[in-house]
Amino acid sequence: MIFRLKTSQKTMEIFSELSAKSGLKPFALAKLSIAMSLKSNHQSPPFDTDTNGLELNKQTITGQYDAIYKCLIEQHYGYHLRDDEYFPKHVKAHIDRGAQLLHNEFRYSNDFITQLAGLEGKSI
Repeated sequence: MIFRLKTSQKTMEIFSELSAKSGLKPFALAKLSIAMSLKSNHQSPPFDTDTNGLELNKQTITGQYDAIYKCLIEQHYGYHLRDDEYFPKHVKAHIDRGAQLLHNEFRYSNDFITQLAGLEGKSI
């Protein structure tokens, strides 16, 4: 079983920029990327064969919540995924697509973290 994945070069560049400006580490950005990708209206992200980016460990991405991540991705597709399909193929695809979505949020948002948390315009 594979426990590591490599992002695309573009994802690595996005994560480097966002990490420098927000202070978030790549593993946190990967989790946010998966969430952004699953939240989007697109059915299935493209499977990018570019693996010239960051190397991420399954444990740091999904950790003890791996079964939940798998269920969320399966629910997104509407069918069961074998473990070897789920990780790294589908997880990488969602991280790569979600990184683009995160980058757009970062560029067009006044307060990146507040925007992601859905708190914009609400008093805390």
